[in-house]
Amino acid sequence: MSDQGLKQQFGIGICGLGTVGGGTARLLQANQPELTRRLGKILKVVHVASRRNLEIADIAGIRFSTDVFAVATDPAVDIVVESIGGFEPALELIFLAIENGKHVVTANKALIAVHGNAIFAAARQKGVIVAYESAVAGGIPIIKALREGLAANSIQWLAGIINGTGNYILTEMGERKRTFDEVLKEAQRLGYAEADPAFDVEGTDAAHKLAILAANAFGTALEFDKVYTEGISAITIADINYADELGYRIKHLGIARISDKGIEMRVHPTLIPKKTLIANVNGVMNAIVVKGDSSGSTLYCGAGAGAAATASSVVADIIDIVRSTDGNSNVPSLAFDSLRSDVSVLDIKQIQSEYYLRIPAYDKVGAMAQISQVLMDYSINIEAVIQKEPHGAEQQSGIVPVVLLTDFVREDQMDIAIGVIEQLEQVADKVMRIRVEHFDGERS
Repeated sequence: MSDQGLKQQFGIGICGLGTVGGGTARLLQANQPELTRRLGKILKVVHVASRRNLEIADIAGIRFSTDVFAVATDPAVDIVVESIGGFEPALELIFLAIENGKHVVTANKALIAVHGNAIFAAARQKGVIVAYESAVAGGIPIIKALREGLAANSIQWLAGIINGTGNYILTEMGERKRTFDEVLKEAQRLGYAEADPAFDVEGTDAAHKLAILAANAFGTALEFDKVYTEGISAITIADINYADELGYRIKHLGIARISDKGIEMRVHPTLIPKKTLIANVNGVMNAIVVKGDSSGSTLYCGAGAGAAATASSVVADIIDIVRSTDGNSNVPSLAFDSLRSDVSVLDIKQIQSEYYLRIPAYDKVGAMAQISQVLMDYSINIEAVIQKEPHGAEQQSGIVPVVLLTDFVREDQMDIAIGVIEQLEQVADKVMRIRVEHFDGERS
């Protein structure tokens, strides 16, 4: 498609007219005069394929079909917007579009996280672009920030609230003291969570996005299968209250960090100090903090989903593609033109962290001493302790929680210590463990 620099109109084909596809069609139509002014070229939707209600976008004068593959082979289409979701037929559609010399824009984070390496290889071979800004954090231009604004930096770490459903649930639990199950039902009623919410609350959605972010930040191939993933369904109001008393909030974070030991990629509930900016990002909002060696820490915050926000990122990718064709140069699929292979992803057992532990102990003399002795035996220092007099249900059960914050320790070492603690006669049940992060750049 080397002659595209001479083109004055670019044909857009949209596959799927749901939330993302419909929002993209509306935005392209509503802002066409402004987009034409900025680009000096016309972006025109020429073909849509959908089985959904077509009233969400004005398709008068636009070719319509129920066959998405017809879009990928239409000579009038220069850029295919894949907004079907899922793996099939989306994956087949993208490969067909690439084979036919079409550029592709997708919001499909699962597809990119799992099949992105193969997709990008095919795109490079055909000299086309596959852009996916909208796949991570909706309207927040985080991929462009990593690829362009922070291009001079060696990225040291990033951490983000990258699933709005989980953030909404934890926010409501903290502010209104409601249980996880109560808030989840409300989130489903409001449309924030699906009928089967596991994809969001157990961390899979965030893990897809983190794999994409880490690859862009560190210049590696996509390795979704190596992301450690833990959900929020075990978090209780008690944990949120104890964290608050200790000066922290609980957020469901995706964290990626690179060091001379390797790369950490993990999604899990995390205690972070209340004073940090990201701790105060609530509701369905998303936010990502990125630490560069020169830029320092920068925060990107905004709507992580929704028709308008996601469409904003889709259209921004379309604009990038059109601009790149003027100079016959491709926007790289990842933030680096060549990928590094000199670093590997660390197993979760190899990482170091501080920890919050909630230990259900019997209200008997010596419980705290036994717990402290085990931690001492495994060289785990205690930074803070909460142990209150039992009352109400705790008094009747004879069980009172012992809450601890520890210093830095390797995960495998903590695993062993927790296993020993759970076998103590003074301990009634499983230990609740939540990792703690400060994001101050200091590591022990």
